[in-house]
This record gives sequence, C-alpha cells and structure tokens, in this order.
Amino acid sequence: MAKRDYYEILGVSKGASAAEIKKAYRKKAIEFHPDKNPDNKEAEAKFKEAAEAYEVLSDADKKARYDQFGHQAFEGGFGGGGGGMNMDDIFSQFGDIFGGGGFGGFSGFGGGGGQRRVKGSNLRIRVKLTLEEIANGIEKKIKVKRKIQAPGVSYKTCSTCNGTGQVTRIANTILGRMQTASPCNVCGGSGQTIDKKPADADAQGLKVSEETVSIKIPAGVVDGMQLKVAGKGNEAPGNGISGDLIVVIEEEAHDKLQREGDNLHYDLYISFPEAVLGTSKEINTVTGKVRIPIDAGVQSGKILRLRGKGIPSINGYGSGDLLVHVNVWTPKTLNKKQKEFFEGMLADEHFEPKPESSDKSFFEKVKDMFS
Repeated sequence: MAKRDYYEILGVSKGASAAEIKKAYRKKAIEFHPDKNPDNKEAEAKFKEAAEAYEVLSDADKKARYDQFGHQAFEGGFGGGGGGMNMDDIFSQFGDIFGGGGFGGFSGFGGGGGQRRVKGSNLRIRVKLTLEEIANGIEKKIKVKRKIQAPGVSYKTCSTCNGTGQVTRIANTILGRMQTASPCNVCGGSGQTIDKKPADADAQGLKVSEETVSIKIPAGVVDGMQLKVAGKGNEAPGNGISGDLIVVIEEEAHDKLQREGDNLHYDLYISFPEAVLGTSKEINTVTGKVRIPIDAGVQSGKILRLRGKGIPSINGYGSGDLLVHVNVWTPKTLNKKQKEFFEGMLADEHFEPKPESSDKSFFEKVKDMFS
C-alpha cells in the first residue's frame, strides 16, 4: 500500500512554517492518542502515521530530502521516515511537544501515565561510495563503536520519581492551580538509577563496544544524503531504547565520468584521421564497458547520448543518460610530409567549414543537455 503524503497527513501546505507543522501534529496526536482511543487499531495507525510525518517535516534536512525525493529518500532498509517507529519511539522523541503535563496525563507524554523511556544518542558516520557503487546499490559492512549496557550492570527504581521518569509540580497561577511535569534530574528521565555496575562501565552503566553493522545502500543516492539505520546508535541506560546510526553519503570523484543529477558526462578524444574516416571506441560506463560507433565526418563537440546508461533515479523513475562529448584532437606538431599535405588542403573545398542545420551551436547543445 502506497504511503500517504506527509503534508496531507498533518493537513498542512508544503509552505507551512515549523510552528504550523508542530501545531498540526499536536492536534492529530491528541485526536488519535491511544489513551483516548483504547483498543482502536485504526486510531493507533493514524497516531503513528502522524508521528512519522512530523518526524520528517519537523527536521529541516529530512524535510528538504522529502520535498526533493519523496518517500524514496527514506527507503532501502533505512528508517528516517519513521517507518519502524513504535509507541516508545514516539513518546521518547516527541513527548515534550505538549509542554510537560499539558497533555492531560496521557501515558508517555506527561502526568501520571506510563514510564518514560529514554532514547540513546545517535551516531553519525560517513560512507564513501564510488559511482559504480551508487549506480548499482551496495551492502556495506562498517565497524561502529557504540555504547552498550555493560554486562553485569543492574538498575533499581529511581526513588525521586518512583520510576515514572518525571517530576510533577503544582503551581498556583492567575488561572488556578496548574500541573506541570519535567524529566527527573536524578535519573535523567529513565525512571531508573544504577544499583550495581562493573568497573569498566561509565556512570550510566554503559561501555564502548565495537560492532560490525551491515548497511544496505540503495542505488541512486546523492552526495550529502543522510540515511538512518534504526537502533544502531548508542544504547540508553536501564530500559531505554537505542539511538540511531546516521549514515552520510560521500561520493568519490571518478577519473573518467562526471555526474550531473542522474546523468553522466564522458569526454571522448579522437584523432583527426578517426574523425574524418570514422571509427568505434570502447568507453567505461558505471555498468561496464561499451563500444560505440563514431560516424565519419563527426564534428568536435558533438554529444552522443547513451540512454539509460546513467545513474538510476532514487525515486524509481528509471535511469539517467550517459552523454559522450566527442573532442577531435588537433596535433600540435607535424613532420614535413604531414605539413605539406595539410598546406595542400587549405584551398580544398572538402576542408572548408560548411555547418549544416543539424550541426547545432554550442548554446543549442547546452540547451539539449538540460532538456
């Protein structure tokens, strides 16, 4: 089933401000919150759907990627679009959007509901990819150092918040008695404090461990794109949930090909005799070598388009093209015999420039490249 548009889910326009997006999400979350709709699977699904939309649209980088690539920007085995979010994820990430206890005590957001689960911090790594890897997609195995709960650590209920992870305060205001809630400053909102821990653990009962993470990178990613591997960041103390691993794509320069969106450019140099007589040349593409024919009388600057030989679109709209730029190499030095030959051709009508309507100007060629 195709995903709904995030803007449609929250009922906002594409040009909505951050405040409008936040307000719209709060309204949807209140409407479909599980505590207001017990045992209602449809309401729960809409609650998660709204949280997924808000996770993307409230983040400037994710929002920009979504506006450019749609849901495809977060596919390929990665989160980032909230696809794997559960209730704990939502309550942990967005619980403070309602301003403490302003949600009226619904579980996970404030008041006297369930225990708040703390989320571990995210990790960020850069992954370098060649054009060939980008064109074909690849699975990378990366060693990551992340914090995990140390073996032998044990926790106990926080005596300050009694395991709720929050401290409730009541204040007298002009509008009457107002109840607010904030994360417990003793347990950091986890509801638990350390009972026993091994010597190599830190103050939170965590230790650094190296782990090999398998990352499936879809074809068509672009330089600077960020992908998320859910749950592979640092763990949280106690019964918290793990943070995420943010993978930043870094595209390596190719020695023969230049990328422009989904299209690729290749500079092909041929000799003057090859231009006159015609030839065929073998060139490198991101999917292997291909041999292309060069017609006799080809003009320098001609662009040969190899359709579908570029980079696959991350949106699934096919592949770009490979544009081969033909450059006729003019020799800088000639021997006596060669020089005499070309001197004899100066007055020959076959060597006089006679551009035809099919021989496009430089500006027309540039226009065609971007059309």
